[in-house]
Amino acid sequence: MSTLPAAPAPSADTKRVLPPHPKTAALVILSFTALMYVVELVDVALHGSLDRDGIVPRTLSGLDGVVWAPMLHGGWAHLLGNTIPVLVFGFLAMASGILRWAVVTALVWVVSGLGVWLTGDTGTSTIGASGLAFGWLAYLLVRGLFNRSVGQLALAVVLLVLWGGTLWGLLPGNPGISWQAHLFGAIGGVLAAWIMARADRRRPPAGSLSA
Repeated sequence: MSTLPAAPAPSADTKRVLPPHPKTAALVILSFTALMYVVELVDVALHGSLDRDGIVPRTLSGLDGVVWAPMLHGGWAHLLGNTIPVLVFGFLAMASGILRWAVVTALVWVVSGLGVWLTGDTGTSTIGASGLAFGWLAYLLVRGLFNRSVGQLALAVVLLVLWGGTLWGLLPGNPGISWQAHLFGAIGGVLAAWIMARADRRRPPAGSLSA
């Protein structure tokens, strides 16, 4: 006979608002951002040739852009525009640890990239980390609902106040902007939050009894 709670509540770790090791989290996201700047510097030295490795929808040769596109940018202004969201959202998304952040990031990366590849405009090449930033933002906005965390919901309200206007980027209408990357990145973030919450609820709670 087993005695187990019917629906175990999320652990304290999953309800964190800030990373448990802020210095390590800051170092990770700063290193990630610095790598994007190194890539852009190399791209400039190669006269923009790396930008051809973006996501080209529905072409086999453009499928590998799913891997490279978030690290590529169409100039310094494009990269600068993505820097603050990447730093802020990426740091906050490490609240449950770096390993979980890596899983969330990978899921957003793939969902955003494949979404662009499947639905993007024919003949275009999509590059940039904004899909990743939208994914992290969406993850931060909804995880409190899945985790039943007042603190995470409060942070979501703050993020909505500060960056809510960027959510218009989920809709078509701005020439030269891949709303598909934003939309599917956000879908990836919501999916990641849901998967993580389900995984937490399946963990045997401390003190459970079995016989």
